[in-house]
Amino acid sequence: MPSAHRDEPRVVLAPDKLRGTLSAPQAADALAAAARASGWAAEAVPLSDGGEGFLDVLAGMGGTVHTTRVTGPLGTPVTAAWRLEGDRAVIESALASGLELAGGAEGNRPLDATSRGTGELLVAALEAGARRLLVGVGGSAMTDGGAAAVEVVEERGGLGGAELVVACDVQATFVDAAALFGPQKGAGPDDVAELRRRLERLAAAYAARYGLDVTTLPGAGAAGGLGGGLAVLGARLVPGFAVVAEAVGLEARLEDATLVLTAEGRLDASSWTGKVVGGVVEAASGHGLRVVVLAGSVDEAGALEAARRGIEVIDLEARFGPERSRADAAGCLAETAADILGPARSDD
Repeated sequence: MPSAHRDEPRVVLAPDKLRGTLSAPQAADALAAAARASGWAAEAVPLSDGGEGFLDVLAGMGGTVHTTRVTGPLGTPVTAAWRLEGDRAVIESALASGLELAGGAEGNRPLDATSRGTGELLVAALEAGARRLLVGVGGSAMTDGGAAAVEVVEERGGLGGAELVVACDVQATFVDAAALFGPQKGAGPDDVAELRRRLERLAAAYAARYGLDVTTLPGAGAAGGLGGGLAVLGARLVPGFAVVAEAVGLEARLEDATLVLTAEGRLDASSWTGKVVGGVVEAASGHGLRVVVLAGSVDEAGALEAARRGIEVIDLEARFGPERSRADAAGCLAETAADILGPARSDD
């Protein structure tokens, strides 16, 4: 809840991760330190859209952290954390099947990458007594349509009546995942074509076996089709940002705020469709608040959409250079925030 009185200038700091440099909590801490040094009351609210950082951002939901040895995206075992409170489990698929675990796009083998580890985390949670499972999907290495994860859960006997909610970072449909996200995972044109053919065949198989057409289901393309795979098991697909925003009480934290700062690693066209930046801008606009976006880098489409919406954007790479913006992302965020905020002013 807000920690300041109504007459204090208060900034809400609601960043996503800056992929490859800072987690969302680290980014929020850097911004908060600068804000407080400038005399502002600061409300740090690190966020996620379901991708990397989902588990850490939802730490406030409580529970005990468990670790499970699972199959990594390229077959090498990895140890993945997940959280259990009572009969509710929180799982982040990127910790089992993430692109960073595969060495990024350069180290990934997009035709081989698997969602098996995510399925193994689901089974571990079910075996531990979870009856409600919340899975954040995003930042994945694979485009296997969730086939490997589905296989693992089916081998266990299915969900056994447990509720499965999937927090999706995109609303892309199943087959489109190949062209939209395959190149980000290291897939060349021939790979993308092959991945699309595989997803088309898998969609037909899912429809025949489960009676669900994932090709028209929003969010089914999340995490390389993992969203669609989990949907055929009975999962409900929901926008990841909305899940996180509700869990951390973002709307209440925006009340009586003066300003909102959000941040992410790269501002592009997708930033405005289901991602943290777009979600924060929409939420803040409902309160009539000024928002400034701090981005590690900005592409033309992202900048054009920001301009259309009248949103201020600061490109850290353009301001500090590519080397410093990556090597000292926290410092760049703090310095920029200090310049934006200046000395706090009260209306008293």
